[in-house]
Amino acid sequence: MSLACEVCGKKTVFGNTVAYHGIAKAKGGIGMYIKGKTHRKIKANIQNLRIKTSNGTVRRAKVCTRCIKSDKIDKA
Repeated sequence: MSLACEVCGKKTVFGNTVAYHGIAKAKGGIGMYIKGKTHRKIKANIQNLRIKTSNGTVRRAKVCTRCIKSDKIDKA
């Protein structure tokens, strides 16, 4: 099952959560350093919904909430 928007192509993005340790130099410390990294996924908010196509037929599509709010599609 694909987690990508059929309108704009938004999909899952990968990144890191970075954990820092220490006290910042501006606060009188010797600086912050990276203690560890954890991989994470940022998933798009994809909804299944019925839409009207350009030729008037109705079908199901996976659309992100940003496209739904901005009226890029016509709900059936």
